[in-house]
Amino acid sequence: MTVEALTEKAKVVCNDKGVRFTTIREKVFRLLAGTQSGVGAYDLLEQLKQTEPNAKPATIYRALDFLAEMGFIHKIESTNAFMLCHHFEHTHPVQLLICEKCGHVEELHSHAIAHELNNQATDLGFKVVTQTIEARGICAKCQ
Repeated sequence: MTVEALTEKAKVVCNDKGVRFTTIREKVFRLLAGTQSGVGAYDLLEQLKQTEPNAKPATIYRALDFLAEMGFIHKIESTNAFMLCHHFEHTHPVQLLICEKCGHVEELHSHAIAHELNNQATDLGFKVVTQTIEARGICAKCQ
């Protein structure tokens, strides 16, 4: 899906939920939509400063918090980076395949993996609220 189509879809979701998709939020969304790898907050800030020279770390973190709350992005915990979720119109389990050479991130939605994790957690008396699994390796292009 193109950056334009994703942006329009995000605007519809925000409108349906009665929240504002501000200019800054949209710009950060577009920056993330333009990459296939995880991007750190400070890298995003430097990119944002190209059009918003007065942007500060708080600017980017507020935008990222909003985008995460809306389900538009995933945080890659192992690298403290962020990536756009292309399937944000519905809640889904997330598994991320992260290439250690080029940084490309592929998003999977295996309900079988999520189901097995939930079953084992339940057996231990644990309730999973959210689930993101990260697997590191080498992508097909880098092999």
